[in-house]
Amino acid sequence: MPARADRLVGVDVARCLALLGMVATHVLDERDADGSLTTAQWLAGGRASALFAVLAGVSMTLLLRRGHEGSLAVRALLIATLGLALGELDTGIAVILTYYGVLFLLAIPFVRLPVRVLLPLAAAWVVAAPALSHVVRPDLAERGYASPSFESLTEPGHLAGELLFTGYYPAVPWLAYVLLGLALGKADLRSRRVQARLVVAGAAAAVAATLVSHWLTTRDAVAERLLTSAPPGQDIDGLLDEISRGMFGQTPVDGSWAWLLVVAPHSSTPLDLVQTMGSAAFVLGLCLAVAAVAGTFGRRVLAVFFGAGTMTLTLYSLHVVMRTERVWPAEQPDSFRTHVLVLLAIGGVFAALGRRGPLEWAVAQVSGLATRWPGRCP
Repeated sequence: MPARADRLVGVDVARCLALLGMVATHVLDERDADGSLTTAQWLAGGRASALFAVLAGVSMTLLLRRGHEGSLAVRALLIATLGLALGELDTGIAVILTYYGVLFLLAIPFVRLPVRVLLPLAAAWVVAAPALSHVVRPDLAERGYASPSFESLTEPGHLAGELLFTGYYPAVPWLAYVLLGLALGKADLRSRRVQARLVVAGAAAAVAATLVSHWLTTRDAVAERLLTSAPPGQDIDGLLDEISRGMFGQTPVDGSWAWLLVVAPHSSTPLDLVQTMGSAAFVLGLCLAVAAVAGTFGRRVLAVFFGAGTMTLTLYSLHVVMRTERVWPAEQPDSFRTHVLVLLAIGGVFAALGRRGPLEWAVAQVSGLATRWPGRCP
């Protein structure tokens, strides 16, 4: 059997889609020849990595159910260290894993909270964290645009500021994703009612956030404040189109508070967090629903075909390595097909054999040994 009987195949499918979405944003063009946003960028830009982060929260809850709470901090440190190692490579990719590890660490105090607390907390975090970021970022060191690496450890203060507030995946506002994931992981994800609620509520939240943002940002008073950070002569429609390709993690430092009303990939604004959290809930609910109606044989097929979702740490790392010039040819959009085939093939083989990915196995072994060490703290 390619997956454990108690494994939620729909979650693995969602993880696989998040992985492939991130690969798409790294490899495919952001704009068509006519300058319009490509379909892949519109679908995956900002949303794939948000789904990845929400599923991190779901994974933490599932680990907690299996009695692995003590290993969460060790897992987080191992993932962050792997991210620093991948940051040493010249890939042009904003590597997420160091931020991912920090998110794990920040989320540990919340893992045992009930859903009735986690959901309101996530909602409050969506508003409070971007506001806090807007206040503190002007006093932090200027961000770098390279991925965090071991060299970054020589400036711990700068690294901490980047990981928490100024980087591409700032952990403080992004904790909202993990809080939502923790809440979802505590729900009965096998329930058709829960799956339907995720699909409907997720789609509604994503659409509502997008429409509200567009309405607000095109008001004259708001547009005037946004345009103070735009090149001379640019109108509000041009500005919104420009930022639709992404904002490198946050809004402009020293920009107007009106920037917190925009929706754009990697802007970490309240409405963008709501939109991407809604998209993540929609995708997760849809994947769970498809797996539920697929039947036993269908789930086995899904488990193999989307087996990459069971080993995203290994395959994401492989993708980053593949983007180095010595391993892979110069970046070409048509190489996306090859990336997908390689990742799906490897994931399918491991899933069919019922094996963990190499890095997943190593992290589990090391974290297990560390938490069983006789001299560890209670």
